[in-house]
Amino acid sequence: MTRQRTRRLLEYLFTVWIIVTLNFALPRVMPGDPFLYLSTDQGQEIARFSEAQQDYYRRQYGLDRPLAQQYAAYLAALAAGDLGYSIYYNQGVTAILLQRLPWTLLLVTAAVALSALAGCLLGSMSAAFRGRALDRWLYPAMIAVSEIPAFLLGLLLLFTLAAGWQLFPLSGAMTHFAVYASLWDRLADIARHAALPVLTLAIVRTGGIYLLARSSMAAVLARDYLRTARAKGLHPLHILVRHTLRNAMLPIVTRIFLSLGGLVGGAILVENVFAYPGLGRLMREAVLVHDYPMIQGIFLLVTLTVLTANYLADRIYGRLDPRIRENAAEAR
Repeated sequence: MTRQRTRRLLEYLFTVWIIVTLNFALPRVMPGDPFLYLSTDQGQEIARFSEAQQDYYRRQYGLDRPLAQQYAAYLAALAAGDLGYSIYYNQGVTAILLQRLPWTLLLVTAAVALSALAGCLLGSMSAAFRGRALDRWLYPAMIAVSEIPAFLLGLLLLFTLAAGWQLFPLSGAMTHFAVYASLWDRLADIARHAALPVLTLAIVRTGGIYLLARSSMAAVLARDYLRTARAKGLHPLHILVRHTLRNAMLPIVTRIFLSLGGLVGGAILVENVFAYPGLGRLMREAVLVHDYPMIQGIFLLVTLTVLTANYLADRIYGRLDPRIRENAAEAR
């Protein structure tokens, strides 16, 4: 393993340690007590625990021990792959996350694909016609779109397309108690329920990718080697694919992978708007009932998602830009 890779690995491990430590501390500084009263996922109190019950549950979850001992036990459990046992759901945190994670991944991956495609296409068109009517219309429109909060756009789409025009379901990920004639009917139902959350996340992210693609494409189009390629009589499609897009995509690819973490965070609000059963809605429920193990498990999963996206961005960036591979080879 090269020195550069070893250094990057140590940086990732140090970052994970910092995040794990914050993940342990943040739920414990939240106001409230998970064993003071029994609540619903809406935060409504339905019963209070007696002092004997509170002492029992604190001993059961190890919350009666000093923080240093709790922290050591938490690290040991993580090293063994144990995320703990949910206080509210009475189930292992890992099992619950595995049930909810696919729904969030569906929203995030679909939104990333749509926003990347739309942003790159519109940004390329705007750069090619820079200063013309198309660019003068697209540029302010994309800036305005990028500033709209995800939850506000979600509410707007929910009221118009779902409640008003009844084109999409109001909530959920699937139709309850539905009997499907085939697998395609099941997938179609899932797609209809996911359409508005995906559209919300995609629209919010398209503006940022558009601006980056427009700037990157405009810079590449002004390079001397493109004039040389045109002078050689190369086909415009060959110039676009081999010379323009390859060089313009470097910052765009990085932005796309880095946006994965932001989309997971944005999905928290969007999933609550559409009552979608992903990690976002699960986090809201866990915070309302002060479910420490569940909150820690979700935060840790989101952190690992962001770090994985950063790692993939570094790897793909090196594949697209040979200069990075050359610098890495010289550092060995």
